[in-house]
Amino acid sequence: MDLILWRHAEAQEWTHGCDDMARRLTSRGEKQAKRMAGWLDRQLPENTRILVSPTVRTEQTANALGRKFKIRPELAPDSTVAQLLELVQWSQGKGTVLVIGHQPTLGQTIAELIGLQASEFPVKKGAVWWLHKRQQETLVLTVQSPDLL
Repeated sequence: MDLILWRHAEAQEWTHGCDDMARRLTSRGEKQAKRMAGWLDRQLPENTRILVSPTVRTEQTANALGRKFKIRPELAPDSTVAQLLELVQWSQGKGTVLVIGHQPTLGQTIAELIGLQASEFPVKKGAVWWLHKRQQETLVLTVQSPDLL
């Protein structure tokens, strides 16, 4: 199984009283999403399942890719690693799944899957981590940042 974790691109800063779910990408974030989407579109298999958090900023990031996706409440900003892994059916280990979501869940998922001792792991805004499950081993196939594209 291949699991691609894509953190949403740069979004408006959260301020007291603002609706976190409604925060939009900045103009820089829109450019990051387009650059990463262009790279991903050339790499992803046609039958990739794309699952997206129900926030505006993740939907905007997903829209840059121009493929069909499903919004899943299990990927909201307060989601857990267990929810993400159950949703993508990690234990069955079939196919390719792209998840567009948030920190700290994405970093925590990476840390758990590759066996890091840290409970959290930094994932840069707009970055992609591509993981491959081979039997009981998880390999990092690539890490890509929109700033390097």
